[in-house]
This record gives sequence, structure tokens and C-alpha cells, in this order.
Amino acid sequence: MIGRVSIGSSFYHCISYCLEDKIELSEEKKLALALQDRLQHKDRAEVLEYNKCFGNKYELTQQFKDVRRLSRRVEKPMLHLTLRLAPEDTLTKEQLREVGRECAKEFGIADNQYICVLHRDTKEQHIHIAANRVGFDGKVANDSNSYKRMAELCRCLEKKYGLQEVLSPRAFLFAKDRLLPRHDSRKEKLKVDIRQTLKYANSYLGFERQMKELGYKVLKGRGISFIDDKKVKIKGSEVGFSLTKIEKILHQKQQYAMKNIGEEKNHDRDSQSISNSFNTEKQNEENQGYSLDRSVVVKEVLGVIGQLMNSEYEPDYIDPELQRIPQKKKKKSALRR
Repeated sequence: MIGRVSIGSSFYHCISYCLEDKIELSEEKKLALALQDRLQHKDRAEVLEYNKCFGNKYELTQQFKDVRRLSRRVEKPMLHLTLRLAPEDTLTKEQLREVGRECAKEFGIADNQYICVLHRDTKEQHIHIAANRVGFDGKVANDSNSYKRMAELCRCLEKKYGLQEVLSPRAFLFAKDRLLPRHDSRKEKLKVDIRQTLKYANSYLGFERQMKELGYKVLKGRGISFIDDKKVKIKGSEVGFSLTKIEKILHQKQQYAMKNIGEEKNHDRDSQSISNSFNTEKQNEENQGYSLDRSVVVKEVLGVIGQLMNSEYEPDYIDPELQRIPQKKKKKSALRR
């Protein structure tokens, strides 16, 4: 089970999101998706419980606002809680309703206004709780240590209902538990996609275009991040591919491509001069030798790029051959002067 906690200033937007279908989907798109994945994208929301409130999104918003006036100091009175089960786990509606109540109790809103809503447009069962942080007594629910509290609640609920156990975020683990290896399928998939894309991309623009075709949104600034189709943001450095490393890999490929082109041009010139003094048999031998040389270059390219593609490889590595090329040019220019 995975839980999320957020607070906000708008009752209306949070309640609307919980009660309505995704606004970006047309009626035709909802029908097409329903046939494709056999999920319910139209009328996806089912209210499991109204706690000290009732009505549609407009009535609920007004009721929340009326109670919020009891504490004008709070800037973000909206509390939004989400609990998502693992794909293989299922609970009955009554169990989900009870999970919502335990979550409300943990966050001090059991006596406040809230709605518990089940969404049926994903393979994993998940519920949303939209709550008013301001109670009828004018007190405001405390949101401190919310992530730690949510992590501990999820672990308790997993044991109580026999659900799959998920490791808590590292920040909330004991020091010895932080050393245990962890498997994140989302990050593993991103790592594989980046590695495969770098094999075929010859420039950063090409790399970014291919990542977008795989369904990622690419954010480039001082670093690089990727947002997948589930709106989850992951930094490139978290999967072993920082922006610096990606640019170095692409730079290495470009340098080797230029080097290979230069060798082809030199070979063409040499072949032309040799053809005036040697027979066809000699030319064939030379061409065979060139083919061997070219295969060596290709192996060098694959070797260096392969090392860089390994996320365990030293990210600051630069091929010494490429470092020597500009130095030779500098020496020549110095001699000419």
C-alpha cells in the first residue's frame, strides 16, 4: 500500500477531482479506454462515505467553507489523502471504508468534514479522502510529520488486512534497514529506457525526442528529470544517468563518428593514389585491411559507449584519445607561430 498526503487552499478543486472523471478525457476517449483496459473511466468515482457533510461538489464546497470560517488563520484548510493498493491486492468496499476511517483518525480529522471516494479507473484499488482541516471546534488538524505518519499507517494496514508489504521511504527507516537493497520497478524501467535510447540517439535533441515517444516528459535545467505516464517525476541521477553523463555519452558518440568519417576520407584518398601504382589484387588486400581497421574502430566505439552506458561506471570518464586530439592541434598551431 502506498499513501500520499497534500494540503491546499481550494476546497472546490480537490472535491471536484475526487468526484468527477478526468477532465482531459472526452466521452469517446473514455469509451475507448474502457474497452481497451476493461476499467471504468466514465463515472469513475463512488463515494464510500460522507462524514458530517453531504451533497454535490458545490454543496460540499460551501459546507467546508462555512466551517473553515471558524479559523481564519489557516491558509491551507484542504487536506487530501490517497491510499493505493498493490496490483494484486483487493479489499471489499466495507474494508476500504474502514481503511478510510482509520486514515482519518490517524490524521486527526475523524470528527471533521470529509468524503471518502473510491476511483475505479485504475488497475490498483485506491481511495481519496478530501477533508476539512478545520474542525467544528475551530481547531486545525496538525499536518506535521505527515509523510512519516502515512508510512507508518500503511505498514499497520498491510499487516491488519494481509496486504503486500512495501518498504517505507528511506528517511523513515532505521539506519540498518537503509542498507537493505530495494527494487523500484519504475526506476528500473526508466533506466532501461534511457540506456536503450542512448544506443540509437546521436544528439541530445534526438535523445529527448525518443524519450517523449516512449511516453516520458523530459525536464532539462541544471539537471535532468523524467515524468512518466503516471505523473511520477524521477531525476536522471537517481537511476545513474545525470545530465552530465548523458551529454558525455552523446559527445563521445559524435566524436567517434567524426573520427570514423575522417578515416574514411583518408582511406579514399589513399586508395586513389594506390590504384595508380598497384594492381587490382593489391587494392583488394588494402580494402580488406581497411575493413579490419574499421571493425576495430567500431569495437572501440562500442567498448567506450558500453562503459559509459553502465550506470555503475565513473560518470566523469572521458576517453583519453579524445582528450589528446585537441592538445595535438594546439601544439601544431604553436609551432606554426
